[in-house]
Amino acid sequence: MRSRRRAQAALALPKEFSILMKRSLAVVFTLASGMVLSAAAQSTAASAASAPAVPAKVAVIAFQAAVAQTNEFQRNYADLQKKYDPKRQQLKEMSDQIDTMTKDLQTQAATLSEAERSSRASAIDVKKKQLDRDAEDAQNDFQQEMQQMFNGVASKVYDVLSSYAQQQGYTLVLDASQQQNPVLYAVASVNITKPVLDAYNLKSGVPAPPPTPAAEAPRPAPASPRPRSSGTH
Repeated sequence: MRSRRRAQAALALPKEFSILMKRSLAVVFTLASGMVLSAAAQSTAASAASAPAVPAKVAVIAFQAAVAQTNEFQRNYADLQKKYDPKRQQLKEMSDQIDTMTKDLQTQAATLSEAERSSRASAIDVKKKQLDRDAEDAQNDFQQEMQQMFNGVASKVYDVLSSYAQQQGYTLVLDASQQQNPVLYAVASVNITKPVLDAYNLKSGVPAPPPTPAAEAPRPAPASPRPRSSGTH
């Protein structure tokens, strides 16, 4: 029964493989944005160390949210969902078949021989294990492609972020979307998430995707804590 529930949790691909897939996406967003920002920070550390001292001007950005909300990422995410629709349907059909076999066994158990009951129960168990394996493989493949997709967009968003920060004279940009971040408070005027997002959408030239149900939209990892502000930028 436990393995059955795990398999069913991975069937609803339009909802990021249900709760399990949502948790995977949160891990992907957190790890991917962390790797992109770490690599970028290392590449600029040497030049920053040799630069003359200037007055500090700090900004904050919800980097994961900025990446996930770009038109390019939304488009790619929708394409990825479509790619996995056949697998989702295949898993659903397998699950339905197991349900039918289980119900038949329960209703016919009294009229079956012990050998027949044992044979049917064994066949159901084999199919359940196969469903578990297929669902896990699908989840892993989806997560891997999602991470690669996020990394590709995130590296380009960082380039736009870097250019924007330099143009605006910011000396430090803090990522408020990381699980362990030092941002406890920030006024709206230093939150550059939206202007960076708008700048990237303009540069990429990818149009905004058509509206989709909220349950199907990708969700970035929740920030903890998030910067508090009194308004929007």
